[in-house]
Amino acid sequence: MARVVADRRRPTREEVEAAYGKSVRDVIAPGLRVLFCGINPGLYTAAIGHHFGRPGNRFWTVLHTSGFTPRLLAPYEERELLALGLGITNVVNKATRVAEELARAELRAGGAALERKVLRYRPLALAVLGLGAYRTAFERPKAGVGEQDERIGSTRIWVLPNPSGRTASYQLDALTRLFRELRLAVGGSR
Repeated sequence: MARVVADRRRPTREEVEAAYGKSVRDVIAPGLRVLFCGINPGLYTAAIGHHFGRPGNRFWTVLHTSGFTPRLLAPYEERELLALGLGITNVVNKATRVAEELARAELRAGGAALERKVLRYRPLALAVLGLGAYRTAFERPKAGVGEQDERIGSTRIWVLPNPSGRTASYQLDALTRLFRELRLAVGGSR
């Protein structure tokens, strides 16, 4: 488990660098509406110990603008998602500077572990946030964004763009539209 910065201050450069290889605790419970799945934690996220923690990551904004959350949550409020039927995990729970540092074998092993986790917790939908990671982890080289034909048990699988600020090919309005489609498909009415 990563050493968590005890307060809500920004971590130092040294704390961020020291987070390499650390993990971040899942936000998960049985029977969620949606289990969101990042590729892996970034160093900043691992340093603060909260998912999608780096300033500039659009995950929390998109959750709100698409209607999943009634207000904009901060990363340190991530456990509030459980009451909304939402959770967060990662394909690979090892912090790196960039996701491209992950080996294909790590993504494949992460996909297998994720499948076991989904079978255990049985969310209505799994939303993998990263097309390339999904393609590699689940050996689906032709997969596209949106709902997939495959299921894990009875869990529907959605692939959505990575909300990282580094993924400039999807602007906020496009991300909001895709996340909203998922919300409506799983019975969200906000």
